[in-house]
Amino acid sequence: MSTESDTSRLHRCPWAQSDPLLRDYHDTEWGVPVRDSRALWEKLMLDGFQAGLSWLTVLKKREAFRDAFAGFEPVRVAQFDERDVQRLLANPGIIRSRSKIEATIGNARAYLAMQADGEDFATFCWRHAMRVRERSPLTDPSQTPTQSPASEQLSRTLKKRGFRFVGPVIVYAWMQATGMINDHLQTCFRHDEVSRLRQHVS
Repeated sequence: MSTESDTSRLHRCPWAQSDPLLRDYHDTEWGVPVRDSRALWEKLMLDGFQAGLSWLTVLKKREAFRDAFAGFEPVRVAQFDERDVQRLLANPGIIRSRSKIEATIGNARAYLAMQADGEDFATFCWRHAMRVRERSPLTDPSQTPTQSPASEQLSRTLKKRGFRFVGPVIVYAWMQATGMINDHLQTCFRHDEVSRLRQHVS
C-alpha cells in the first residue's frame, strides 16, 4: 500500500495539488468511467451546484448533500415539495441556492421521465460520449478546454429532456469527472490508468 510520502512524489494534474481532499479525489475518482445511472445523475447534480464556485467547495459538502438529498435517489428527490425546498434552504451544510435546489428536484423528475420512456440515463449519456473521437493526450493545463462540441450537444439534448443547470461548461466538467473524456495530463500518473479503464467501456 502506498504511503503519504509515496503518493506525494507522484506527478499529478496541477489542479489536484493544492488540497489533500482534491488530491484524493483526483487519485481515486476523477476520470474513472461511471456507468451506473444513479451515480452518474448524482455527479451531474453536484456539478450543477458547483456552477460559479470551486469544486473543492462542493467536495467538502458532498456527504452533507447526500444526506440532504436522500442519497441522491431520483425517486425520492422527485417527491420533494416546497417544504423540502425550505428545509434545504435552511441547511448550512449544503450550497443554499433555491434555483439549484429546485433544478435538482426537477432533474430527478426528468430522469424518471426518461426511465419511464425506456431510456436508461447512463446508456443515453455514454452513447453521446462514445461518438467523440479520442484526441491526443493533453500535455499542458492550458490546453484543457472548458467545453466542447460534444458537451454542447449533450447539453442541448439534456435540456430537451427537461434538465436544468446542464449548460455545456457544466456538462464538460461532468464528462471529465465521469470518464467520458480522459483529461488527465499525459504526464499525470492517472492518465494511463484511466485510459485502460476506458478501454473496457462499451
